[in-house]
Amino acid sequence: MESIFWKLCFFGELSLEELYEVMVLRQEVFVVEQNCIFLDADGIDKKSFHLLGFENEKLVAYLRIVPPKVKYEDASIGRVVTAVRGKGFGKILMEKGIEASQRLFPNTKIRLNAQQRLENFYKCFGFEVVSEPYEEDGILHVAMRN
Repeated sequence: MESIFWKLCFFGELSLEELYEVMVLRQEVFVVEQNCIFLDADGIDKKSFHLLGFENEKLVAYLRIVPPKVKYEDASIGRVVTAVRGKGFGKILMEKGIEASQRLFPNTKIRLNAQQRLENFYKCFGFEVVSEPYEEDGILHVAMRN
């Protein structure tokens, strides 16, 4: 999509405005929309890379890439979120996130913890389920790896 401007950066390279937009989007979706009360600011952001997608200067897509050995042995992708649904932003976001993770951490597998209802979406990118379903913040999840 030509209309999206993508930015990949380490935590300290985020502007205050970008960080604020990221936190608002994550809270709107993960806390308010999904009705999950949890501490989103988990300390991992400071050790991670962040992929932001802007359309007309508005944040519409985001994910974070966690380096290997920070959370898991593998690199991981998490906090995958889009502000607009039905425009294909999620697919492009994942493609860009996988590409960035492979570039940053070559020859390293990627892990993610997916909401179980999105399992087939992530399978389209070569991820396979590697755990039994488990509950996290009141939502069934599965661990996946590519």
